[in-house]
Amino acid sequence: MSADTARAAARAVADAVLYEGYLLYPYRASARKNVCRWQFGVLGPPGAATAGLGEDSTLAAEFPVDAPATARISFAIRFLHLQCRTVENAAGVPVAELHAAGRSWLSWDEAAECELDTGPMPLADSVFPFAVAGSREVETLHDETGGQVGRLVRTRRSLSGELEVSVQEIDGYRRVSVVLRNTGPAASGKDDAVARSLLGAHLIAELDDGDFLSLTDPPPDAIRVADGCVQHRCFPVLAGPEGHTGLLLISPIILYDHPEIATQSEGPLFDSTEIDEILALRVLTMTDEEKREARATDPLAAEIIDRCEGLDAGRLTNLHGVLHEPAPSPRLLPEVPDGVDWWDPLADNAVRPDSDAVPIGGTLVRKGSRVRLRPARRADAQDLFYAGRTARVVTVHEDVDGEVHIGVVAEDDPAAELHEWYGRYLYFAPDEIEPLDGSPE
Repeated sequence: MSADTARAAARAVADAVLYEGYLLYPYRASARKNVCRWQFGVLGPPGAATAGLGEDSTLAAEFPVDAPATARISFAIRFLHLQCRTVENAAGVPVAELHAAGRSWLSWDEAAECELDTGPMPLADSVFPFAVAGSREVETLHDETGGQVGRLVRTRRSLSGELEVSVQEIDGYRRVSVVLRNTGPAASGKDDAVARSLLGAHLIAELDDGDFLSLTDPPPDAIRVADGCVQHRCFPVLAGPEGHTGLLLISPIILYDHPEIATQSEGPLFDSTEIDEILALRVLTMTDEEKREARATDPLAAEIIDRCEGLDAGRLTNLHGVLHEPAPSPRLLPEVPDGVDWWDPLADNAVRPDSDAVPIGGTLVRKGSRVRLRPARRADAQDLFYAGRTARVVTVHEDVDGEVHIGVVAEDDPAAELHEWYGRYLYFAPDEIEPLDGSPE
């Protein structure tokens, strides 16, 4: 796959991150969930979080790279810039809504996309300050006869920030640290804080000679440098197609390595992990008046309404998704006898979750075994919080599909004994477990 194709795949995911949570179903300004809007990756003005006016001004990430001293790295700083859209009538007076020529316009906060490129630069300590100018744009509104009935005034506040990069050599690898911060003046209020925030902020990094290493599945001799990486409000993942190691997405949303947009998706919906099929069907149940307001709220909402209304039966069925076959897992010991169905009492009698074992890397793992947790790419965000932590196995299960699930409690959890007593375990697959000792006698 070419470098351009890999970049396109990475940017498709980055665009989804950029707008995730931007506007929520039912896509109307009057909907309660859209009155107080928020997104992932908001970098507020300095001091806004402490003052209770906005969010933290920084995100920071560390990641390992395997690259020679001559390698160069580039960063694309990407975020949304709040754009306040005010509707004014013919007399120049701001109004909440204006109707003319069969259309409606609402006062609303839109967003403008910003992307700033730094590099290519050597793998060395450096700081890149940047600034985005404020602006004011006016669009005249007309009625059916061409007469002026009002105007839209779009304003953006100026922004400033910096990207700080530092590099440290560890065990033959380089650990790169990046800090993206908002450096603008202190906010005077909540509205001012949002207007001068970097919204949906994230980074795309690219190496021209070398490899980014996975934080969730690093090479054995890079585990120490990977375990020492610290993240603040973001998580770096390998980007682009599987096997490509020259792109990294530093995302405010926890993702797995090489994330991709489902081929069944018809386009962005913005609504925080909602299922495309369900959301499209919900849009189709909206009344004409609700659709009119959604279209008046934001041009991107209008695109969603139009796209959903244009879905034919075949494309709607395609949104139902695809069942992917799971990877094979080691068999449980002892196994359920051949020919015995899972509902047969003999199947229950053949397994003992509190004493059964499963082989992992030549070691039998069962209740009492100490393990280290290595969540894989199928892990959810909650699982990733336990990456690298040690745990104690309490049960080994096999489900009706033959998949093995290992129940554990984290060793450093102060409530571990309580969780074990209640049976509230964390479950991981065998390939997400690293044995730390042999099977107990």
